[in-house]
This record gives sequence, C-alpha cells and structure tokens, in this order.
Amino acid sequence: MTIPSAEGFLQASSCLPCTAEEERELVAALAKEAEENVKDGDLRYLVSQSWWLEWQQYVGLVRHEENDTEQLPQAMNRPGEIDNSKLVSAETIVGSEEPELQRTLREGQDYTLVPQEVWRRLYEWYKGGPAISRKVILDSHGAHKSYIVDVYPLCLKLIDGRDNSERNIRISRKAKIHELYSMVCSLMSVEQSEIVIWDYYQKSKSKKLSNLNETLDEASITMDQEILLEMKLDGCSTGSSTRSTNNELALIPLGPSTSSFSIAGGPTYSNGFSSGIGSSFSQDNSFSPLLRDSTDGYNSFSNGTKDDTHGLSGLHNLGNTCFMNSAIQSLVHTPPLVEYFLEDYSREINTENPLGLQGELAIAFGELLRKLWSSGRTSVAPRAFKSKLSRFAPQFSGYNQHDSQELLAFLLDGLHEDLNRVKKKPYIEAKDADGRPDDEFAEECWNYHKARNDSIIVDKFQGQYKSTLVCPVCNKISVTFDPFMYLSLPLPSKVTRMITVTVFSGVGDALPMPFTVTVQKNGNCRDLIKVLTDVCCLKSSETLLLAEVYDRRIYRYLTNPVEGLYTIKDEDILVAYRLPVGHEKLLRLEILHRRADRFAADPQFNINRKLIGCPLITCIPNDSTGKSDIYAAVSAVLVPFLRAKAHGPDVSAVKLNGNGPSLDGIVLTDNGTTSEEGLSTSSGDDNAVDDELLPFQLSLTDEKGIVRNPINTDSNHVLGLVMRVSMDWSDREREMYNMDYMDELPEVFKPGFFSKKTRQEAVNLFSCLDAFLKEEPLGPDDMYCPGCKEHRQASKKLDLWRLPEILVVHLKRFSYSRYMKNKLDTFVNFPIHDLNMSKYVKQTPKGAQQPMYELYAVINHYGGLGGGHYSAYAKLVEEDNWYHFDDSHVSSVNEDEIRTSAAYVLFYRRVGGSNTVADDVPIDIEMVDSLETAP
Repeated sequence: MTIPSAEGFLQASSCLPCTAEEERELVAALAKEAEENVKDGDLRYLVSQSWWLEWQQYVGLVRHEENDTEQLPQAMNRPGEIDNSKLVSAETIVGSEEPELQRTLREGQDYTLVPQEVWRRLYEWYKGGPAISRKVILDSHGAHKSYIVDVYPLCLKLIDGRDNSERNIRISRKAKIHELYSMVCSLMSVEQSEIVIWDYYQKSKSKKLSNLNETLDEASITMDQEILLEMKLDGCSTGSSTRSTNNELALIPLGPSTSSFSIAGGPTYSNGFSSGIGSSFSQDNSFSPLLRDSTDGYNSFSNGTKDDTHGLSGLHNLGNTCFMNSAIQSLVHTPPLVEYFLEDYSREINTENPLGLQGELAIAFGELLRKLWSSGRTSVAPRAFKSKLSRFAPQFSGYNQHDSQELLAFLLDGLHEDLNRVKKKPYIEAKDADGRPDDEFAEECWNYHKARNDSIIVDKFQGQYKSTLVCPVCNKISVTFDPFMYLSLPLPSKVTRMITVTVFSGVGDALPMPFTVTVQKNGNCRDLIKVLTDVCCLKSSETLLLAEVYDRRIYRYLTNPVEGLYTIKDEDILVAYRLPVGHEKLLRLEILHRRADRFAADPQFNINRKLIGCPLITCIPNDSTGKSDIYAAVSAVLVPFLRAKAHGPDVSAVKLNGNGPSLDGIVLTDNGTTSEEGLSTSSGDDNAVDDELLPFQLSLTDEKGIVRNPINTDSNHVLGLVMRVSMDWSDREREMYNMDYMDELPEVFKPGFFSKKTRQEAVNLFSCLDAFLKEEPLGPDDMYCPGCKEHRQASKKLDLWRLPEILVVHLKRFSYSRYMKNKLDTFVNFPIHDLNMSKYVKQTPKGAQQPMYELYAVINHYGGLGGGHYSAYAKLVEEDNWYHFDDSHVSSVNEDEIRTSAAYVLFYRRVGGSNTVADDVPIDIEMVDSLETAP
C-alpha cells in the first residue's frame, strides 16, 4: 500500500480519522515524514508498549499468525486511554514537574518512541498520559552521523560548597561543559566568573570541569554522581565566557533524591527510534560517547600506609556496572594475563589493525590491571576504562545492566585484535579436506588461523573444534575445523521430562490410546519414537509417524529423527500414527473432520464450518485414488469408532468397511511399487458406487480444511505425497460413529492442579558438555549440499579437537523468545580441581599428559533478568586462597563455598604436563610494587 504524505492526507480529510484504517494510514504518513525530515532537537514521545500493541492490533498492523503460537491474540476492540503510568515514578505523576522515568525500562519491551505529531494525534483520539518527551540529538563521529534519543539524561547531584546543600539536576550527556555552567548559574543565581564546578565523584575532588567545549560524556561524568559548586576566593574572571546555546534538555531541576540508586536495576539508553511502522533510525541500545585519552578517573582511597597485599582491589560500581566489574576481576586474575600486562606489552600493540580498536582498549585494560595490582586493598573506580568501552562498544554504554558473558566475549576479541602480532593479514583461501586425515587437515586449518591471528589471547584462550555436517538425503559429509574462545554449554533445568502422545491406528484395528513416556530432556525425536515403540508393542512390520496437532489439523510432521525435543512444548498436542514400514512410498491419506449444518448445501457457508476432532491418517497405493478406493480407506480407519447399533443395518458401510487397507498385506518391492496382497480397496468397479448409499460425505480439501472440491469417480490427482479429504459430520454420522475418542486429546504435559512444583534436578558439568556435543539438526536451509546441489536440513555434530590453556565455560542460564524471557537457577556441580577433559578432546599432542584443569575464577549472577546482580570469585595463585569480589567489597571465601546455583561463567587453567600455564610461578611482587599508575 502506498502511504500518502501527511500534508496530503490532512488536506483530504476535514475531520479527525474515525476508523482504524484511517488512523493507521495517518500515523504511518506522519511517522514516515518525521523519519525523512529528522533533525537535531526534534521531540520523541514515549508510549507504553502494552498500549501500543493494543493499538497496532486494532488498526491491523499486528495480526495473529497461525504458525506463531506466541503471538499476542488479535484485539479488534478500540483501545482505551493511553496509560503511561507504569513508565514513571508514582510520586512524580501528580504535579507540574516533568515525570521521572522508572530506571529499568527497555525500548520495545516497556515503551516505544513516536514522533511528536504522532503523539499529538494519538492524544487527540485517546487522551490519557502522562506525556513524556525526549529530544533527538545529532551524534557524529567524524564522517559518521546518526540521530539518537536521550531517553535517560544524566541525573546528577549538585552540591553547593557554600552550605553543603544538595539538589538533583537532569542534563543531557551530550551537553557541553559550558552549558552545565550556564544552567547552574541560572539555577543558583551566581555569575559564571565567580564559580568552579568540580567532578566530585564519591565526594572526592577528581578534577575541575574547565574544558568548556567538552561534553559530559567526554568528561566521564556518570549517572547519579556528585558535582561540586565552589565559589572562587579571589573573584577573578575565568577569562572569555562562552554563551550557552538554548538547549531545553540541558538542565532540568528536580526535587531532592528520595531513593538511592539500585545496583541491580538501571536505565536503558534508547539511541534509536522504533515506531513499529518502518523507521530507519539507528537501533543502537546505548550512546557511543567520545572520550579523552587521559589517565584520570581512577579514585583510590588509601590511609597512606603501605599494603603488601596485591590483587585484592575492588572496583567501584559506577551505576549498574557490576556486570563489567565481575568480568574484569576474572580476567585480571588470569595468571598469564597478569604476567603479560605487568611486563612491557607496548611492543605488541597493533595500531594498524582495521579490526582492532587502535590499541586503545588494550592500553586501557593494561592500565586498569596495573592499578588493581598496585593499589593494595583500596578500591578503584574504572571510569576511564568504562569510557573507552562505551566508545568502542556502544551496546555497553550508559548505565543499564548488561550480560557479563557478552562483555567478556567483546573484551577477549577486542584485546586480541589490539594485540595481534600480525600487522598485515594474508589472504588465505579456505580449502576442503579432500579425503585427508583429520589430524592433517586440522593442523592446516590451525596454521591458517595462526597466520592471521597471533596474540596472547590466541595463545592462551583459543582452542579448536571439529564440526561435522551430514546431508540427510545423500549422506554427504562436510568437515570443518574452527577456533573457539569459550564454550557456551546448554543448561537443562531437568535431566528428563514426561511426554504424552496419543497413538492412532492407521488401519482401523484399534481405538486411539494415550501413552505417557519419560525421555531425556535434551533428547531428540528418535529417542521419543524408540520409547513409544516399546510401550506400544509395535510389530516388526509397523512404524510410527509422529505429528503435532494444532487447531484440529496437522500442524507439522516430526520426521527428522535428530530434531531436538526442546521444540515440543508442554502445551502442544502430539499424536503418532501406526503405519506400515515403508509407508513413505505410499500415498498418505489425511482425513480432516468438519461440522456439517443446515447450510451445507450453500457453498458460501463452507468456510464457516469449523474443523472438529483429530485428523486420521492411513495409506493407500499411489494408483488407487478412485472414489471407491478413498471411501473404502476412510471407512476402514473409522471401524473402531463404530457404535454397536451401527454394525448391522447399514449395508453400504459394511461393504466399504470390509475392503479397507490391510497392514499385514502390504509388501514393498525393490522398485517401490506395491504388491497388493490383501490390499484391496474396492470389490467392484468405481461406477458401482452409489452416492445415495454412501455412509458419509467426503470432499478433497487443503491443509487448513477450507477448500472443498468433489471427489472424482475414476481417479483423483494430487500434488506431493499427501491427499487430504474432509469428512462432514452431521447428526447421522454422530449416531453411527463415536467421535469422543478423537476429541479433547491430552497435552504433552499438564501437571495436576494440586500437584507441587517439582524441584529442579541438579546437573553436572559433564552432562552439559554431553548436551553441547550431541548431534542436532540445523535450520531447513542452513546447509547447501554440494552433492544434492540444494539446501538441506543437515545434522550437525561438534567435537573438541584442541583445548586451550585457559578454558572459559559459559553456562547458558538465560533463554529468550519473542514475548518471554527466562533464567534457569539449576545447580550445576562443577569440579574445582582435576577437571579431566580427555574424554571430550579428540586430539592430544604426543607426549602430553591428560588435559587436566583447575578452576581459578567464577562469574556469578544472582536474581532474575530484570533485577540481577553480578559478582566474581577469584583465586590468588601465589597464596592459594579464594576471594569474593563484589564490586568495591572484597572478602575471603572458603573453597567449598564456590559451588552455587549462581555460577554463570567458569574459568579453568590447565595444570600438569609440559603444555601448561605457568601457574606454579608466583606473580613478581617486586615488579608490581614498582609499577606507576600508567604504563
């Protein structure tokens, strides 16, 4: 649909739109115009995401998709007033001040951003509120320009040095220092020449804010920190004054702070604009500030006495930076990294690598590591490192909570590129194994990788795994060897699960029967069919066809034996059909059931007749598709459902029922043809079938049961291997057959109403490794098979080929879907000493001992997704003691307290043998004592 311009639309309409379609078109036009003409200073308004979804459904922008069971139901009613009350703090809803946003909001989950004109129209139509506006800001880095929305401006605590009074102010992090001075002067009724503003982080004078053209981001001013206003004693002028620009977002006075800033929750910085109508604004999750190359920002608190303890420094929480602190503490307690960064590493800094960060991340990390190892037990504020991180990884800027493992992955990759010894990476064409032994091909792949990637990170953290893809059609095997930096292991909440499947007969010799079986939770469809085969006592000539039923029809067939059982949800309905071995070469007859009514003769009412019951499936020979063949097959499969009174008088039913498909008589020949030994579907010619004597009405249909075409007497051509027919159920059919057995089938798993919640089973690290290395299917088009020359749904198998000296293990506790997110608190029993990986590694160097590992650090995550907290356990090698690093607080901890259900990332170092980390060599304390704050 072509969207008209907003101006043209308004000119064409003299009144407000009153229909859903008119609302949709006008909002789309306004949003499109705002997107095409965006400029610095434009306003964007926050709208509650729940209300926005209701409006989208009302106007038809969001529709219910039948193949998306998680999609919200379509709401046809007009939504009520706009309700933004959940977006703001309760105490600021009433009054004249601008509402204060809740600190844990996320764009796309809690709110959406709409242009000013869109908000004005929505408010005219629906009223409500409160109105929450934010400005669009031009964010430019050299030639790169983008527009961002400062949803969460900085909230700063302004302390007046004259009387120590405090007040909160709000200012854009992109505002310049001269704007801060100008607004503070206006607020406090002072002259700019009479004052000095200090960076007063943690109530300590860090530096004067004297560079008037520097932004607050560049000055490392952080959320909820203090700034100090001091009067000059001599009253002299500061020199040339800069007139501030008129920036409405720059400074907004707030009332006194009523609550402290929470470590767990925090603001989301929404730099993008997402209208849900096709905006092309930047979709970054946070700001990407410019920053200075200075070494300040570290604020240590010391009593002036010498402390001989090293490596026990905490990290200040700058506002939801516990995710960063825990990752940093784990890395700065990695023995080979400590040795490396305490020495002169500047010779390996690669400033020419286009994939790197010009060496700045490595320098910032090295400075921070040296600071942590030289400050005794004092805590360090990693503000300069945070600014560097925000510059190179905008997704981690701002002060919202993030994933510690994602930050860890970025740090390792960024440090590698900054320290890559390869200045100019050679072009190397990927080669196939061509039948060569795995040892030879793996070594060649590793050498190619090292020719382009050679750093301390590769030396210590990277291993190699073997990936094997198998085509399900031609069995073509493709093998690759790829490097890895860490292992992300699946974490089952239970080892086993119960699945209920209703088994139907495909030849009409038994009523359907539900069976509940227990299978491995990380198992596949092959495992489920094997268990069902045993409990059903299947004959050797029978097999099971597994399918999922949704909305009274076959939603999908589960024919891929390696498809994981995780794709089957507890609320799904599973059925299995007993069919002859080799049924894939026969024509599958799928029988749907529809309710017949008094309008059955009128074709326009056919679409309104709903599907009922559960589909039945049988098989017929490919060349037996006449009317009598189809009726005979359907009659045969319906025999178990016949009521007792229907067995005698209905001659036509008896005639047809007696000539259905016989499972025992089917014999498949080598060429796939059928020897019809006892498989007769007709006792006479097709013309003998009298419509008036037929026991029910059948028609050809589609997979949704909507289409209704007549069945030809002679032959009925079908596309593919499935013929679908629909059976009309009138009062006559209900009297003849008992449909209760096809109705209300049990779900896969439904706990009893009064049943207690089962306690999650504990798992060990080895079961997680087994699940990670288990064969699993890929997506339908993820592999292009060179043998078939087509995309195939291949199966994939991973094997660990080469293990690194530092083995990082990520336990996948978090899962996400379209409308739901979840965290698993399952306790994982992991070894602290003597982790033997010989069972899992495929290649061990000659003369090397078994790959044994020892734990030296753990990243923990406590709480849920919305309000969690990170901390770290780390071991000091030289004294063999464990410590708990919880932001700035560091405490001793016993080794037996390390294993908890909060463990999220595990760090192991290889011990013993000739290829080990130098873990038995203590850190050079004299070198640490001689360190300066900068390298």
